[in-house]
Amino acid sequence: MSAPASDALVLFGATGDLACRKIFPALQALIRSGSLDVPVIGVASSGLALEQLRQRVRASLRQHGGGGDDAAERLLALLRYVDGDYREATTHQRLRAALGGARHPLHYLAVPPSLFPLVVDGIGESGSAEGARVVVEKPFGRDLASAQALNRALHRTFAEASVFRIDHYLGKEAVQNLLYFRFANAFLEPVWNRNYVSSIQITMAEEIGVQGRGRFYEEVGALRDVVQNHMLQVLAHLAMEPPVGAGAEALRDEKIKVFRAIRPLAAEDLVRGQYDGYRAEDGVDSASQVETFAAMRLHLDSWRWADVPIYIRAGKRLTATATEVLVQLKHPPQRVFGAAAAAGANYFRFRLGPDRVAIAIGASTKHAGAAMAGEPVELYVCNDRGPEMSAYERLIGDALKGDPTLFAREDGVEAAWRVVDPVLKLPLAVHPYRQGSWGPQEADALAASCGGWHRPAQA
Repeated sequence: MSAPASDALVLFGATGDLACRKIFPALQALIRSGSLDVPVIGVASSGLALEQLRQRVRASLRQHGGGGDDAAERLLALLRYVDGDYREATTHQRLRAALGGARHPLHYLAVPPSLFPLVVDGIGESGSAEGARVVVEKPFGRDLASAQALNRALHRTFAEASVFRIDHYLGKEAVQNLLYFRFANAFLEPVWNRNYVSSIQITMAEEIGVQGRGRFYEEVGALRDVVQNHMLQVLAHLAMEPPVGAGAEALRDEKIKVFRAIRPLAAEDLVRGQYDGYRAEDGVDSASQVETFAAMRLHLDSWRWADVPIYIRAGKRLTATATEVLVQLKHPPQRVFGAAAAAGANYFRFRLGPDRVAIAIGASTKHAGAAMAGEPVELYVCNDRGPEMSAYERLIGDALKGDPTLFAREDGVEAAWRVVDPVLKLPLAVHPYRQGSWGPQEADALAASCGGWHRPAQA
């Protein structure tokens, strides 16, 4: 039996940065596609009136969305507003009144994680949780213990089936394409294992720095910001077994098996870095030991992937802005054409953004002429630069429909935290690196055995 569609959307944090940059433009796109026609009730403690919120939404859509089209006007017409302190029962009572006859509201918590328990308790005490669902943003906890505590707080009011933990990476078209490519093609499965794959690399590089979010970054760092969630989700898509059936839980079950099979990260398999100048950013401690770069070697103890090294790195102020996966295959077992003309190893390369989606296969072909000498070439399966649905449009649309496929489940979140939890509080060195480089030199030794780090080209 399918879940009932939401008949109202409640947006806590309606005047915040996330709502402005991502959520309101996504709602405009959902209205444009005919996927949203229910009341949108903003909740915040900003002292604004409804018309002032509408002015903010207009500005948001001009800067980040589709401008002032018909969908924008329909969004403004659907908009309601409740102003008040999340800690006060009267705020939640006024929200309950604004919901009217709505029986299945979707509560979106675009607020700091520290406020999640407070807001969820208020929703429950006011009677607004009955028949409802809740969407919570990342970061979902700071470590394993805090994630477990947060899950307990959510479950005081909502059953697990009604909790939608959002990770926008799961809604990206490129990440969806990676999953589809794996399981929609028969030719990949015979070589997608330890017998043919020599290593896996995942790189998330950004040219930008913290962009005025120094205070936030001091609280998270690269490991918490993108590795524990985004990068491990990508790895799960690469390494999971085929789901048993097409249901949401079958897919999520297989991903969680991957998280549980990853050996907890050890200190000797991690290199932390910090770009020169980070400590001068607004909101950053002058003696900060927070990493803006993290490189690691992981081990996946499963039948399919045992002894295949997995390398992940993510960092800011690097040479290029690109997220890319390289699945390196083993060399041919014999050098048929001699050492000088030896064929290079084949590979699969997945470009996951930010501005290009590409799937390519690395191969070798012969040069024209008498000599048996060759050159590397790439065979493009996909090189799409066309328009795509935004991650937030996809995920909010799925949450409104009650489809949990692209959302993190409680046991999956906790299993992912178990991977990085052992190193979070260790006093590991933070190595400086030059802005515009590929990170600290100390990271090079991690991937030396597989020929070094793959360096994605700038789009």
